[in-house]
Amino acid sequence: MKKLTQAVFEERRAILAGEIGLRSIAIIATSPVAMRNRDADYKYRADSSFFYLTGFAEPEAVAVIETFDTEEEGYSYSLFCRERNREMEIWNGYRAGIDGAIQDYDADEAYAIDLLDEEILEKLQNKDRLFYRIGQHAEFDARVAKWIATASGESRRGTSAPAQVIQLDRIVDEMRLHKDANEIELMQIASDISANAHTQAMLAVRPGMMEYALEAELNYVFGKNGGVPAYNSIVGGGENACILHYVENDKELKDGDLVLIDAAAEYQFYASDITRTFPVNGKFSPEQKALYNVVLDAQIAAINAVQIGNSYKEPHNIAVRILVQGLLDLGLMQGNIDDIIEKEAFRQFYMHGTGHWLGMDVHDVGAYKVDGEWRAYEEGMVVTVEPGLYIAPDDETVDPKWRGIGIRIEDDVVATENGPLVLTAKVVKTVEDIEALMAKAQAA
Repeated sequence: MKKLTQAVFEERRAILAGEIGLRSIAIIATSPVAMRNRDADYKYRADSSFFYLTGFAEPEAVAVIETFDTEEEGYSYSLFCRERNREMEIWNGYRAGIDGAIQDYDADEAYAIDLLDEEILEKLQNKDRLFYRIGQHAEFDARVAKWIATASGESRRGTSAPAQVIQLDRIVDEMRLHKDANEIELMQIASDISANAHTQAMLAVRPGMMEYALEAELNYVFGKNGGVPAYNSIVGGGENACILHYVENDKELKDGDLVLIDAAAEYQFYASDITRTFPVNGKFSPEQKALYNVVLDAQIAAINAVQIGNSYKEPHNIAVRILVQGLLDLGLMQGNIDDIIEKEAFRQFYMHGTGHWLGMDVHDVGAYKVDGEWRAYEEGMVVTVEPGLYIAPDDETVDPKWRGIGIRIEDDVVATENGPLVLTAKVVKTVEDIEALMAKAQAA
């Protein structure tokens, strides 16, 4: 199993220490445990930014990075975490503990999480700036405010508390936006797992099958390859494909309908994100094929626009023009293409953007604009490209033969100096390739 080494996390902490400057402190907490119902918790997943800096996946943990008066003094990394507890470990699993935080996770200092309120006060002394994730959790905000107030009250001892409180996310988000080779490798593994799952779904689908049964095929492939679902899977047959965030997945898949699957794996904290749309019976109808090819043409052109130096918005603009032209050619829209685009009349059939940042979170962090302008693609940025067309089942402005058809095609793309790198290329997406693959399964 591919994992990031502690050297990677140490390098990230060093970069962060340089970014916050001298006489500063950065405090970052992991996610709280979330209750599912009564005494059952959701499976725990560490906060992405916390894990990005620490590699520490246990709950109830806080990382502290301190800088001092000179660059020569470097920085200090402290980890507050749960202590070893044999009885609790019997019930709930192994804990790194204080010793493990130092030996296995390279902390300079480690403390029991119960000592955080006490120990943090000393660390705040003689710091000019405090960086933390403002607004992430109200309870932690209140806790930090209390620390600052208490530390400020100690000024009679000749010490000072941070006079500035700064949003840590602005720094960490920008770091996370640019993926290095190690991260791309993990995202490629996640993408390969997801591509395998979508291929299996195309092979397994049959008329009369339930949407949740097809979802189970995906989850099996995710799990047996060391992944977990990166988000709630969408398996929408027929008109359900026109519901953008359809997750009930509890209807029968019918002969003659398309099924839209938006589902993907997360591997070692890195996500993929794939959508494919294909016929339940293995054969596109003329109307389905016509609309599908419009979406595919738009997607291919948009992928090609993920070029270093291009505006983030360029793939969307290109996709919209192709989609609108296709709708005009098929008679679903009338009018002048430029007027339709300017007035966004196409949103009747295409109501979302063409992509988003992708990384440790499916909708990953990072600013889309800089100084009010769409930012340009840079090396190592990863984006989804996912145009679609959705003809509502009750849309009386179009011929009935088009109604209830929903199509989206989505791939994950890295901006590189050699052009766009498609991580999710291992699952077919042309009409011909989809039909050929499904025909083999039906013949078996």
